[in-house]
Amino acid sequence: MPSDAYSNRVSSITDASQHFLKRIGVWDYVEHARTNPVHQMQVWDGISGARITFDASEIPESSEMARMTENLNLQRALLRKLSDTPSVQVIQSVKVESIEREAGDANHWPLVHLSNGLTLRARLLVGADGFNSPVRSFAGISSYGWSYDTQAVVATLNHAPRGPFQAPNNTAYQRFLPTGPIAFLPLSPGISSLVWSTKPHLAAVLSKSSPGVLEQLINAAFRLPETSLQYIYKRLLEGATSSEEIKGEIAFRERSDGISSHSAYASATSLVSEGGIPPDDADALPPLVTSIQPSTIASFPLRYNHAESYLGEGAGSRTVLVGDAAHTVHPLAGQGLNLGLGDVDALSRCIAQALTQGSDIGSYTTLMPYARERYFENHKVMSAVDKLHKVYSSTAQPVVWARSVGVEVINELDSVKAALMINAGAGSQLQNASGWDLLAKSIENLAGFTNTSKMIGSTVGAGIQELAKNAGQRIFGRL
Repeated sequence: MPSDAYSNRVSSITDASQHFLKRIGVWDYVEHARTNPVHQMQVWDGISGARITFDASEIPESSEMARMTENLNLQRALLRKLSDTPSVQVIQSVKVESIEREAGDANHWPLVHLSNGLTLRARLLVGADGFNSPVRSFAGISSYGWSYDTQAVVATLNHAPRGPFQAPNNTAYQRFLPTGPIAFLPLSPGISSLVWSTKPHLAAVLSKSSPGVLEQLINAAFRLPETSLQYIYKRLLEGATSSEEIKGEIAFRERSDGISSHSAYASATSLVSEGGIPPDDADALPPLVTSIQPSTIASFPLRYNHAESYLGEGAGSRTVLVGDAAHTVHPLAGQGLNLGLGDVDALSRCIAQALTQGSDIGSYTTLMPYARERYFENHKVMSAVDKLHKVYSSTAQPVVWARSVGVEVINELDSVKAALMINAGAGSQLQNASGWDLLAKSIENLAGFTNTSKMIGSTVGAGIQELAKNAGQRIFGRL
């Protein structure tokens, strides 16, 4: 793939995931020129504008929040590592025809029948085969979950590099709109990735729009007030399909909302010159999209799903689930791959210990430490992400006020933000971290901070109450 062309499926790799990939020797095979550090994350409310910023500089001994790369880059690195490992045999260009239990086998070893006629007899069968996992079905492991009333639209975006008076393209942006979050993820100085979760009827129109129209809509979605966006959506659904028509509608809304053409919040009417002195609010928003890379616009449904167990029992014994076969989460947190890598890390340690002790690697007793370590850890992250999605889907004024005050209070308390980041694992020595997960924790803990301040009546408590009061006044001024 050319150096200036990127796939539309990307992942945010946390420090913990990077350390695991380095430990098993895969990170050396990654094409590092196609990775990009994330030093800062900015997340804000699409209705009130309440914003929280997480910065790697606030975390001790950490230089970046995460690292963005294409899924293809990781897949190539894994295949190259496997090809250089003589003890591993990779069977390619085949598919699994069926999985069954060998008749009369007291050890309950699974038999995997392949399309090339080969049959594999497995001491341990690992289901890393995605949401519709045949291994999970064979093991008889049920799952629970639901489909979200949203679909994701993805694309690879071209934009001008940041100017000499701005920080480089190392900031991830996410705006929570009532229809779903829109994220702008940096891949290189002039290329970023879009993940836009929105209602199915809007996703269908967006994914079928011309690149020129989608480009205008992305810029507007990060900048226009929610009421103006609803107007643009309406015009789009009514059949406004040309780029010039959409640009004209956006320009009209920008003038109606009093957005200066010299502000970073202007897109259709922007008079800001590239390379010059940027507006004061330039760093609060992603760069303006100038084009969309060919054949990168796509859409897919979103769902929440969690297996009731990661281990097979009885007729489904000697099976274990990892990754999407075990759990599927909303992409707003960028944690799907990291959770899966955490599973593989824990399972590999469990198997290594069993081999050291001479135990049966496929026995339920041997695999129990893996399930105990990962199930609750994954559930915590999945629940936080689901809660965040639901909280930000509401347009009720009390809900908007509560979540906005929570965000603005926490954003003013640098030491608390640092503690939250460390507690959630943004440091290299800890587990899955994400600014989005931290936001959920921040909102959830607002009541605790307020109640604590009332009880202790201390200077710190009074300060927090004053911050909440001021934030509330600002929020009411916006609503």
